[in-house]
Amino acid sequence: ERSERADGAAGGASAADLPAGVFGAAHMTERPMLIRNARVLTLAEGSWPRRGRALGEPGVLDRTDVLAHGGVVVAVGPGLERIEHAVVVEAAGRVLMPGFVDCHTHACWAGDRLDEWEMKRRGATYLQILESGGGIMSTVRAVRGATREQLAQSLLARLNAMLTEGTTAVEVKSGYGLSTADELKMLGAIADAASRWPGRVRMTACIGHAKDPEVDAEAFVDRTIHETLPAVHAAFPDCTIDAYCEKGAWSLDETVRLFEAAADLGHPLRVHADQFNELGMVDAAIGLGAVSADHLEATSPDALVRLAESETMGVMLPCSGFHVDGRYADGRGFVDAGGAVAIATNCNPGSAPCHSMPMAIALAVRHLGLTAAEAIAACTVNAAALLGLHDAGTIEPGKRADLVLLRHTDERQLGYEFGGRHADLVVCAGRVVFDAGSPGIGG
Repeated sequence: ERSERADGAAGGASAADLPAGVFGAAHMTERPMLIRNARVLTLAEGSWPRRGRALGEPGVLDRTDVLAHGGVVVAVGPGLERIEHAVVVEAAGRVLMPGFVDCHTHACWAGDRLDEWEMKRRGATYLQILESGGGIMSTVRAVRGATREQLAQSLLARLNAMLTEGTTAVEVKSGYGLSTADELKMLGAIADAASRWPGRVRMTACIGHAKDPEVDAEAFVDRTIHETLPAVHAAFPDCTIDAYCEKGAWSLDETVRLFEAAADLGHPLRVHADQFNELGMVDAAIGLGAVSADHLEATSPDALVRLAESETMGVMLPCSGFHVDGRYADGRGFVDAGGAVAIATNCNPGSAPCHSMPMAIALAVRHLGLTAAEAIAACTVNAAALLGLHDAGTIEPGKRADLVLLRHTDERQLGYEFGGRHADLVVCAGRVVFDAGSPGIGG
């Protein structure tokens, strides 16, 4: 039961919970859906995940129809016949693509960091704010003071906002509890929100996010490894374990200790590495068989090549560079070295207050050196592969019908244009969950 809820079974929410145009499960039709005359980005050919040249080949089919029934895509091709009672959408050449998969977020939190944003504008650095007890710790205090239901409600509001941007699957981390009880409260809130959202949520226990300054550092690490980790394993035995390896947070040795204990329990591993300083965590992640190394702004070219040659994916977070210090990972070098790259929003209250995957794409094109096609693959098929969503990320028969109809007739607009609405229609498991009021929808 826990695993099903954590994966984000479709649920309902009251009308008051939903922004304009978003439909809860009670309002979603089970009728077949036929989308006609679309510019379809299938992303169906190539490796899983995509690497190298294949990353830039979106598998475009012009003036193509897509038929969904029973929650899955059943046919892709021109001139498909309408099934009885099907909802028909006339795309009129607009781009139809897989729903975005936001594979790195901290979208479960309480409070805000607006005062610290003002401090930053006056010259304080992110690490200075963190080391002074602000930053993550201010959010920790707010999370500790919130109930599980309050956390779930605030997360659900953010998930619904993501839905309007075309995101149909999201990874959400804990990490603002820094105690066993509060980390479990966060994980429970993530599961609760997932059960009420029509998209899917993958849960990550980021129990190595920061250290509580009120607890001796060595004792805190020991408690996390020997108390919090076993408690998380007992409650959520399949969830991924994550840590933030950085000066002022978890050291390389401490992170490796946590990960070795988590791996012994069978948990997949992900790690925040080299956001500000290169501490050797990328090579350690490769050696530990981590699913991904995320951030990579400070990773040296040689280490980036080693990561590219490994099975560990590189996750780049350009919204953080935009908001924090203007530094970005070398996406172009990583892709050219054969790396499997994913991009994500890193949605969080401190370093990336952004829930928009189109914004992440626009920044990736400008600052990571990716083409629009590569950035699209990085947050669809590659992000789905990272999260183990094997039925997502492409448009082909048998795959889950998580679809986004853009208002654009050329997908490159996602890289060119920033700000504003891109999605005209969002579909989860074959059901319309967001309608911006676009023309062309018939009974």
